[in-house]
Amino acid sequence: MLALKLLLVPAFIACISVAGKRWGPAVAGWLAGLPVVVGPILFLLALERGAPFAAAAATSALCAVFASVAFSLAYAWSCRRHGWPLALAAALAAWLAAVALLGWRPFSPFAALALALALATLFICPSLFPPPGAAARAAGISRTGLLVRMLAGAGLTLAVTTLSASIGSTWSGLLALFPVLGIVLSVFSHRAAGPDFVVALLTSMAGGLFSLVAFCFTLAVLLPRSTIAIAFATAILATAATQWAVKAVGDRRARKQPGIAEQETA
Repeated sequence: MLALKLLLVPAFIACISVAGKRWGPAVAGWLAGLPVVVGPILFLLALERGAPFAAAAATSALCAVFASVAFSLAYAWSCRRHGWPLALAAALAAWLAAVALLGWRPFSPFAALALALALATLFICPSLFPPPGAAARAAGISRTGLLVRMLAGAGLTLAVTTLSASIGSTWSGLLALFPVLGIVLSVFSHRAAGPDFVVALLTSMAGGLFSLVAFCFTLAVLLPRSTIAIAFATAILATAATQWAVKAVGDRRARKQPGIAEQETA
């Protein structure tokens, strides 16, 4: 079990980092919206703490989409004027404020309310990001940088699953969406490729969170009513279907707006 915690999430982070280097910020952000961190964490919580605990954590993770988007918005606006230390500080402050609000009024028993909050956040947030800048070039990545990203993912997974017995299902779910991908991808990309790359990355990441919402909501509904295997298999199918739909909509919009298509493929 320890090996799974330490290897699964870092492997996903490595794949996303390589995709960003090869295909640019739009593809990296779209992939980062997948439940590559929260999925393994919820699976481990289900195995170690039981299906009801994991279902409640999945509902809290749905709410945490609000905090995740708050992080991305704060970093996207801050990075245009400041270096990565100040941008990261502003983004973490926004995330902490959002999580404190969510933890004070937990939605854990109400999956439908959590879903409504997550969807409202994702439908509103595209208009709140800074306007796209010049075409963003792909960010380079060293072996050391890739290793740091992978270690950060492993540390988060290990910390949340270890602390789950004492922090409860609500905070386990909220912390499962701690923006480890947002932090490592934004900071390294900011330093290597500049703010325009980061804005494109974070905007695309927010759009990709629809698949994470589908994943968490499916688990919140099915875990109390079926086996862990069936719940997670169905959640993975829901994720794939949602991600395909989001990609299809994005491609259709890009064809109607050539400037956006050129920026994403640059």
